[in-house]
Amino acid sequence: MKKFKIVWLLILVGMLAASLSAQSLLKRTTVKTDKFDFAMGGTVAIMGAPMGSIRVTGSNSAEIEITATIELQAASEADLARLEQVTGFLTDETLGRTGIISFGTHNKLGDKKLWKKFPKTLLGLPFRIDYVVTVPHFCDLEIDGGKGDLFISGVDGSVQVHFLETHADIEAGYAATQIIVGSGSVDVVLGPKGWRGRAANIQVANGDMNVRLPSNLAAEIDATILRSGSIENTFPDLKPRNRKVPFTDKSIIAKAGVGGPSLLFTVGDGKLKIERFTL
Repeated sequence: MKKFKIVWLLILVGMLAASLSAQSLLKRTTVKTDKFDFAMGGTVAIMGAPMGSIRVTGSNSAEIEITATIELQAASEADLARLEQVTGFLTDETLGRTGIISFGTHNKLGDKKLWKKFPKTLLGLPFRIDYVVTVPHFCDLEIDGGKGDLFISGVDGSVQVHFLETHADIEAGYAATQIIVGSGSVDVVLGPKGWRGRAANIQVANGDMNVRLPSNLAAEIDATILRSGSIENTFPDLKPRNRKVPFTDKSIIAKAGVGGPSLLFTVGDGKLKIERFTL
C-alpha cells in the first residue's frame, strides 16, 4: 500500500507539473497577408492548419486576398521566434488554380534550411492559424481543415470540404457540393440566390446537420441517420419516390417538385433537420 501511495503521488506531481507547464507557456500572435490577381472561373484550394478557422467570402474583384492570424505558444521568447520562422502559409500558383497551404511543425514545409537541427522539444507545441480569404464570386473551392470554425459565403462555384471537427456555416451556390465532416455541426444553404439544380453530398459522422433548401427546389433527396439520432423534416411537399417506402425518423427517400439532381444528406450519430428558406 505504501508503494502504491508513492507511485500515485509521483503521478500527481507529474500531472501537476505538466499542467503548470502548459499554463506557463508564452503566446505570440502575428498576422501575415498576401494579395494577388486571380481570374474568375479558377479553383482556390485551402489547406488549413491542424487548429484554426477558415472564413471565405466571394467578391466582385478578380483577385485573392489572404489574412492569416497565427497564434504560437512556447516556453520562451527565443522559442517563439524560432517557431515564427517556420509557421505560416505559402501559395502554389498555376494557371487556373491557386493553393493556399499552411505550414508549421506538423508538416515541416517552407524553407528547408530552417528545419536543420530544429529542436524536437518545439515540435509538439500548440499553434493555430485562422484564415480570412476573399476570392472572386465565380470560382471553385476546395478546403481541407483540422479543428476550427468554417464559414463560406458568396461563392458561385463547386464546393468541396473535408474537416475533422468544425462548426460550419456554408452557403453553397450553383455547382456541385461535397461536404464531409468528422464531428461538429453543419448549417448549409443550397442555392441562396436561386436554384439551378446541381448534385450535393453532405456527411457528418458525429454531430448535427441543418439543411435549408429553396422553395423552387426540384431534386431527389436521400436523408439518412446511420446509427443514433433522428430526422426532422419541415420542408413542405416532399413526396416519397416510392409510395411503398414511407418516411421515418431515420430515412427519407423523397422527390421535390419534378425531381432532378441527387441530394444526399447523411448523419452517423446526431440530428438532421431539413427546412425551407424563402428567396
